[in-house]
Amino acid sequence: MACGSLSIKTPLLVTDSSLVNNPIIADAIRTNNENGLPTGQFSNFVSNPKGEDIVAGVQAFHKQNCDGVIAFGGGSAIDVGKAIALMVGQKRSIWDFEDVGDNWKNVNVEGMVPVVAVPTTAGTGSETGRASVIIHEPTQTKKVIFHPGMMPGEVILDPTLSISLPSQTTAATGMDALVHCLEAYCVSSFHPMADGIALEGLRLIKEWLPKAFSDGRNLSARGNMLVAASMGSTAFQKGLGAVHALSHPVSALYNTHHGLTNAVILPYVLAFNQSQIAAKTKNIARYLDIANGSFAGLLDWVLALRRDLSIPHTLSELRLPSDRISEMAKMAVKDAAAPGNPVKLTVKNAQELYKAAFLGET
Repeated sequence: MACGSLSIKTPLLVTDSSLVNNPIIADAIRTNNENGLPTGQFSNFVSNPKGEDIVAGVQAFHKQNCDGVIAFGGGSAIDVGKAIALMVGQKRSIWDFEDVGDNWKNVNVEGMVPVVAVPTTAGTGSETGRASVIIHEPTQTKKVIFHPGMMPGEVILDPTLSISLPSQTTAATGMDALVHCLEAYCVSSFHPMADGIALEGLRLIKEWLPKAFSDGRNLSARGNMLVAASMGSTAFQKGLGAVHALSHPVSALYNTHHGLTNAVILPYVLAFNQSQIAAKTKNIARYLDIANGSFAGLLDWVLALRRDLSIPHTLSELRLPSDRISEMAKMAVKDAAAPGNPVKLTVKNAQELYKAAFLGET
């Protein structure tokens, strides 16, 4: 068993509040208990997790005398599970471990506990990541909490766990994986292995996301999308860009779904970056066998895929007010993903990008 390989004897199962009453959670806990693995539970957190959620999770971990974590669910559940596993033995605030400079060296590694990750969505790829994205409540900003040891020790990719995922959640999470691969490939830093993983991840998504969307019980589609999501988070160790930098403030302030927000913003950032990524997008178009092997061809494919998946074209369609654009632009340029964008992100052009995304002007 995965827990046994990590010497976990009393795990805390961390899962989404929307999933906690699903029979798969009860089955997992019952199976563990029947096999001498008493399992606690924590699900009291929101879809865009906050610092207070991690504090509550650490308290639950200690109250239930746990020694490891099973992070079971979507990206938020896995992010929360990894953050709890980091914080159970720390004396510093979680914000002391934000992914800035050498902050990760402040971690008391002996205080960390192992994690088994079981994703039920194919999007964030948090199961193969070394970080968690958590909202810092005083500033309402998303912070990346990082340590190499946050990488789960075991990952279980089981396509049967995602067959009940609604089609729109399938679309939003699948587009999140696409953005991870596409942004990672286009950032300017040098990492040819990440580039190769990103390209293959995009190919899998092109082939299998429409099939998973149209037939949720297609296990081949579900399985390949789980692989593609894990590849996306592996690839973006190279870096991310303005899609994420712009998306994070939106979901932090308005609690929008992260993958859906990325999907809406993507084409506007692609157009903004065109001067610097045209050669790379030709490579992508060629690898994906897109007929018009140019930047325009790739953009057209992205737009067509979004339409096929019923993804809204504008932020206005998410019923968001546009009166905080200036505030969000200032947040975006400070986001950890902003420096990776091929074109320098400024407050002025971030405002212009938000306006384009609200109005639908690529």
